[in-house]
Amino acid sequence: MLRTVGIIGGGQLARMMIVPAIELGFEIKVLAEAEQSPAKLAATVGDYTDLQTVRDFAKTVDVVTFDHEHVPLHILETLIADGVNVQPSPKALLFAQNKLAMRKRLAELGVPIPAWAEVSSDADIDSFISAHGGVAVLKTATGGYDGKGVRVITAASDATDWLAEGKALLIEEKVNFVRELAQLSARNTSGQWSAWPVVETIQRAGVCAEVHSPAAAADHEQAAKIAEVIATGLGVTGVLAVELFETVDGKLLVNELAMRPHNSGHFTIDGSVTSQFEQHLRAVLDLPLGSTEGTSAFAVMLNLLGPETANTFAERFENAWVLENTSHIHLYGKEYRLGRKMGHITALSSDSLADARAQALATYNALLA
Repeated sequence: MLRTVGIIGGGQLARMMIVPAIELGFEIKVLAEAEQSPAKLAATVGDYTDLQTVRDFAKTVDVVTFDHEHVPLHILETLIADGVNVQPSPKALLFAQNKLAMRKRLAELGVPIPAWAEVSSDADIDSFISAHGGVAVLKTATGGYDGKGVRVITAASDATDWLAEGKALLIEEKVNFVRELAQLSARNTSGQWSAWPVVETIQRAGVCAEVHSPAAAADHEQAAKIAEVIATGLGVTGVLAVELFETVDGKLLVNELAMRPHNSGHFTIDGSVTSQFEQHLRAVLDLPLGSTEGTSAFAVMLNLLGPETANTFAERFENAWVLENTSHIHLYGKEYRLGRKMGHITALSSDSLADARAQALATYNALLA
């Protein structure tokens, strides 16, 4: 019997789930925020914060999953009460939506995390900063992503506006890390779990700019174990991305979580036997998970961020098409905006990460030329 997957959110993650859904023989429907959303090919437009809209959408599908984590939990809990199959469940999504809840639960699971505290006053903040070297990272408990809702502070005066607004705030030690890693994995509703190799992510202005797979000289076993403990302990279904700090001594600390396909896994479309998008669909439908083996020894992904001069990268596609390399270009059909994620490039190599990156950069430069 044909099964229908419903995705709430019409961004590029939903867009990239359309092709594997078709290939697996599923119907796919998307509840998008706007008519020109990247996933418009399979979308109807509606407000994901309106209960009746989401309820009506859920009636037309067999399972509800997500392009983002921003659907209000009370709406998802109502769907559960209605008997709707929601994956991941709101009980798990709580920990992706609320950083304070996430830190508390990870501490209970014994997962390595930075020192942290919940703060609500000048005294709380200044006390933590004093105990942690005169600097700390302050985060809003909800609503932050891609560097938003995060500040490096040295005194409570740096947080006057957030305190005045009564925001729930999380303060953490400023970790002296040498690089950022991401461990992508997936778990189906029967509990089968599988992981891709841990990757290195390179950020610019708080946004992921590059992903290198596999991360050179990383503790792959430790990263995978952390992800498995989290996926099992939080009851996650679908793809889980665990963002990690690697310290000078090789220790890994969990920074953030995402319970959906993730920017750090876009390379899997071309660089893995099973992409993160296909795996997510398999997981939420409780199908056997696919192989996470690489299609090549090395892969590098570059995000195409809106440059200084208006360019959707589609205008110069022919410049890159003639290059004789392994690069794969993925565009999201978005209107130009400075710094916006417009697409990505993945290049593969059997020789080295440096070779894959050189090919990806050549393609990137051709799209800018």
